[in-house]
Formats: sequence, C-alpha cells, structure tokens
Amino acid sequence: MDRPYPVDRGDLPSDIETARLLLCCLHPESIRSGLLGDRSAIERQLAARVPADLIRDPAVLKFAAARLAEDQDYLPWSARAILLKDTREMIGHFRFHSRPDPDYLNPYAHHAIEFGYVIFPAHRRQGYAFEALTGAMDWAVTHGVRRFVVTVSPDNAPSLALVAKARFRKIGEHIDDEDGLELILLKEDAADR
Repeated sequence: MDRPYPVDRGDLPSDIETARLLLCCLHPESIRSGLLGDRSAIERQLAARVPADLIRDPAVLKFAAARLAEDQDYLPWSARAILLKDTREMIGHFRFHSRPDPDYLNPYAHHAIEFGYVIFPAHRRQGYAFEALTGAMDWAVTHGVRRFVVTVSPDNAPSLALVAKARFRKIGEHIDDEDGLELILLKEDAADR
C-alpha cells in the first residue's frame, strides 16, 4: 500500500499493519512538537488527522520522550499512533514500556515486555484495542518476544475484559505512584488467542 509521508521518515521502524489499523511509530521530532502542544508535526509525519485527545493527555508523549532520551534503541518499541487505514484518522496510541526483557519485569517474567494502549473515547467498543494489541504482540513475536505483561486498574472493567479475551492471567498486584492499585497480568504465549 502506498503511503504518502510529507516529512522524511528517516530510520523509523515499519508500520504494524492489521486488517483495519496501522500502528505507526512516532518520530522523536513529532513527539517533541506534540509535547509543545503542536499536533501539526504529528499530522504531517503520519499524513493523518490527529485529535486533540493526544495533546490533552500527553502521557504517552512524555514517556516516549524520556525513554528515547535514555535509549535511542528504544525507538521501534516506542509510542505508535493507531490509525484507521481507510481514513488515516488517529484513534489512539500504543507503546511498549521498554525494550524486551527489562530488569524491572524479572520478578514477574523473564524475556517479557510490558505494553499500554489507549483508544480515544469516540472509537471505543469497536474492537480496535484488541486488534491493535494482537497486531503489536504478533510484531513483537517476530522480534523474539514470547511473554507480555500489562497492568490494569481493578476498576477498569473494559480493559480487564480485553486482556481476559486476549488470555492474560493475573500474576500479582502493585501500587503505582500515579494510578494506585494495579493488577499485573501475563500472557505466556502470544500465539495463544
């Protein structure tokens, strides 16, 4: 599929493609512009419509900028815009929290990776989150990952239902400094759907 990119994609990783979605890695310059409240750089990079939701809650951009400042090799695992293929509208974002097998996950699972996702409110309850996370897990498997971790608030029924559908199982709990109590869930085998 031909995709016009008005700005040079440089060494950006390939998009992750599913039936209805593209998960497109955000360029570090686009991330910096987004943190300044400027969606236009992200829109130019993606050749897509980017809603104000991303700027209103820029946590994914802050996290990506901090991780990339520490580790340039994090880029393929960094923040990705979730786009509808038909309309090139950004409907959410996905990110791996680190490169595979970080030390902080070793008490729970070796050779694992943690991820998070957001689908913007106007696009929820249409199966996009499940499609994005299974596409991202499939991509990660091609890069040697076999175990996946997510943390979810026990009050977040939609996310709990989603990870249950994806066959994650609870392996623990922890208190997050920002989000409070979170359940830690693991998926041992990405091929198990």
